[in-house]
Amino acid sequence: MLRTPGAVRDAERWTAHNYHPLPVVISSAEGCWLTDVDGRRYLDCLAGYSALNFGHRHPKLIEAAHAQLDRLTLTSRAFIHDQFADFCRELAKLCGKDLVLPMNTGAEAVETGIKVARKWGYQVKGVTPGQANIVVAEGNFHGRTTTIVSFSTDEDARADFGPYTPGFTVVPYGDLDALTAAIDENTVAVLLEPIQGEQGVVVPPEGYLPGVRRVCTERNVLFIADEIQSGLGRTGATFACDLAGVTPDMYLLGKALGGGIVPVSAVAADADVLGVLKPGQHGSTFGGNPLACAVATEVVRLLATGEFQQRSAELGERLHGGLQSLVGKGLVAVRGRGLWAGLDIDPALMTGRQACERLMEHGILAKDTHGSTIRLAPPLVITEEEIDHLLAQLAAVLAG
Repeated sequence: MLRTPGAVRDAERWTAHNYHPLPVVISSAEGCWLTDVDGRRYLDCLAGYSALNFGHRHPKLIEAAHAQLDRLTLTSRAFIHDQFADFCRELAKLCGKDLVLPMNTGAEAVETGIKVARKWGYQVKGVTPGQANIVVAEGNFHGRTTTIVSFSTDEDARADFGPYTPGFTVVPYGDLDALTAAIDENTVAVLLEPIQGEQGVVVPPEGYLPGVRRVCTERNVLFIADEIQSGLGRTGATFACDLAGVTPDMYLLGKALGGGIVPVSAVAADADVLGVLKPGQHGSTFGGNPLACAVATEVVRLLATGEFQQRSAELGERLHGGLQSLVGKGLVAVRGRGLWAGLDIDPALMTGRQACERLMEHGILAKDTHGSTIRLAPPLVITEEEIDHLLAQLAAVLAG
């Protein structure tokens, strides 16, 4: 007897319906492959929204976690533990920044970035007290806290969660003129995703990010790059900003930083920015805990070799080449960088949800977003043969 239907029913019965998952129940995984409770295997082409950049159960990350589990898992930040400095130092070096502030989830990193930017604005820039504003982009996805959804343009994420937090100005993504016009004397930061993931892996126009960097410098405004999904190798570079040759004042990191084992996020910036925080002004019980730091330090060391960035760049060419060949054959458009792609399916054929359900039947797990768009983000350990398998199954689904 199959176990999946009962497990799906139990999940529907006992959990709040804040997600609409595919009817698959995973019990084990390794590398790029997932196995469900009935023994069926699937190629993971979502990778936990980039939280699993190094695949499931990467041996070095599992080894680091096991070793730390046998020693120490949590201390209060009232003390210093022996994994903390190594993690902060090595991540700071990877980012080319002075300091790191560890947190847990991506949303916490964004909230931290907002708080730091406001405090920097008041203490360093001299913004009018209580009047700090941050420029953000339409189509953004930075998390789901009440402050963050206050400047979301996705009504599913935002509706009925008011009253909303003030202090944000929303402009069209990719429109440098609109962004420049929105900056005033009380603007403390521009907060952007270098590539918008939830919106469908939307890549900004050529010259946009360098223009943002230039304007922020000229107007004495912090450039905050939310690289929670796009960073740490996903796009074929350490950071998506690297592809445009720009360096933000602040990186917001998460997802892949925890190696698919523990939630780890971080803010990285120079001392003249992060240095505005003093003891008691911000913190987290679990942020920077020993287990998280042990795993995340190993993640940073994997990235320091450059191997995964190179894999993403090279295998990404194969993936995007294959996807482009399907444009006009069920696909309307393809976007992305590295091993990250947004696919617009001809809405006359099917919705994005229907495409993901049919891909699941072909042993491929992906995620839809916004109508007929689906996203592909396989682990960076995927092989050429597995990419070819993905492309073949996608072609079969599009062909009906």
